[in-house]
Amino acid sequence: MDVRFLSCGAISVFLALAISNPMRSQDHPAAAAPVQDQFFAGIVTALSDTSVTVTRTVLGKESTARTFAITPETHVEGKPKLKSRVTVRYVTGENGDRAVRIIVRTATPPPPKKQ
Repeated sequence: MDVRFLSCGAISVFLALAISNPMRSQDHPAAAAPVQDQFFAGIVTALSDTSVTVTRTVLGKESTARTFAITPETHVEGKPKLKSRVTVRYVTGENGDRAVRIIVRTATPPPPKKQ
């Protein structure tokens, strides 16, 4: 009876240890994933040579404002001005959000009226 009790206890201990320390894969973790571009569209509310602040308003939610750093590598399509609509492609880094590309959206003229 004591041997049976001891063997059940030993098996229980081994199972508890095996569950608490799961096996790990021998594969080495991959290097840091490349930074993925993200997009943010809205209205320019502040503009300087080194940064742009864009505010986005969604119906039923509070407006969101984000500031992006502008670097010499930033590609700018068009001439951004205050209150112009833009789409910013950006990456997030240690120093915050950095604009990769800024695209100024021009207002499309309404279609001509049929007579």
